[in-house]
Amino acid sequence: MLSFDLRDLDRHAAPVDGRLAADDPIWEAGDRRPTVDVHATGRLSKAGHGRYYWSGHIEGVVVGSCRRCLIDVQQPVRDDVHLLFVEPGDEEVGDDPDAYRLPPRALSVDLRAAVREQWLLNAPEFALCRDDCKGFCPRCGADLNAGPCSCPPETDTRWDALRTVRHASEPQ
Repeated sequence: MLSFDLRDLDRHAAPVDGRLAADDPIWEAGDRRPTVDVHATGRLSKAGHGRYYWSGHIEGVVVGSCRRCLIDVQQPVRDDVHLLFVEPGDEEVGDDPDAYRLPPRALSVDLRAAVREQWLLNAPEFALCRDDCKGFCPRCGADLNAGPCSCPPETDTRWDALRTVRHASEPQ
């Protein structure tokens, strides 16, 4: 459960232990979605008049394509979160991007938007299957992780002028 009654929070802190489903309508088109539900834990408590503080942790898994060889790669996403939720009219917070504004006359705090945002900030945009991934040959498209291809080695022609100067200055 990621929604908490404000009246209960005024009396005592609440433990957070809920999941944001991978198919929840809060996700938008183009979001890097988790493969399984995002697990959110921690503690939500009152932090003064009209303020509520969540200190916790989010955790899940995202699948992306390796940017070199295009195989699917699962990557864990984890982050510690420390967020403030404020009622309208709290001018002391101002435009703090880490403060989430509650709707006017809200009766509950819904953590789903905050979990989604923290997920998107921490989910890697680019994946690598391994650090030494060689990817594909740019000429023939062979998977270089399976072994070398039969293409001749590529030389960078931008250095040809320097090579000419170097060979001309070598003693004969």
